[in-house]
Amino acid sequence: MAAFNQSDDLSGAHFTDVNLRGARFIRSDLSAIVMRGVDVGGADIDAPWLFDGGATLRVNGVDVVPFVEAELNRRFPGRAERRATDPEGLRAAWAALERTWAATLERAAAMPAGTVDIPVDGEWSFARTLRHLVMATDTWLGRAILEIDQPYHPVGQPNSEYETDGYDMSVFSATNPTYAEVLEARAGRVAMVRGFLAALTREDMSIARRNPWAPKYPETTLSCLHTILDEEWEHHRYAVRDLDAIEAVSAEA
Repeated sequence: MAAFNQSDDLSGAHFTDVNLRGARFIRSDLSAIVMRGVDVGGADIDAPWLFDGGATLRVNGVDVVPFVEAELNRRFPGRAERRATDPEGLRAAWAALERTWAATLERAAAMPAGTVDIPVDGEWSFARTLRHLVMATDTWLGRAILEIDQPYHPVGQPNSEYETDGYDMSVFSATNPTYAEVLEARAGRVAMVRGFLAALTREDMSIARRNPWAPKYPETTLSCLHTILDEEWEHHRYAVRDLDAIEAVSAEA
């Protein structure tokens, strides 16, 4: 099986009469690709940045981004509020998110023991997703907004590779917490965001911040909070998707 990585520059390449059936693209830049006369039956695309910056995705000449956005908002009540631009709206958006995650945590707790540690298709387990969200909160609230030099909880501490490559979402420092410890850390970070939003004012939202991964890009308190909300909803979607897959396998057994 052929394998390509970031040292292989395939930008601008042409593929004609090529069999890519079953190929898997992970953390790859497929923007502006053009496909003509292709069979995409059964294709599965996951593009979390699809809704940023006016991106388009055309299928047979139709931009499907608005349809995908509307369907995700229908499936996940409260998701549409993630772009709120005032303190009251942001507090409501976080409250809706908390309710959604609470229900999902209850669902995971009711599943067979060990479910939270099962990875699906080589991706993160439920527990590792929660660890990532601890890290995301520490990065965008603790580091960017609160300007804490070392904001990371041990459960979500990124290792040095993560610091140099913000797109490598697979690595944590060498810790092996129990699920109970993960839940405790996660609950603490959820409460931290809730507490920050409780005191948020309109003036606070426009304060300039440093992007924790790319300092040359300007941020504001509001854009950092939007990133936190985006992280939460996208990873909730992944978590639910994988719980569904685990349940489906159990049902077939």
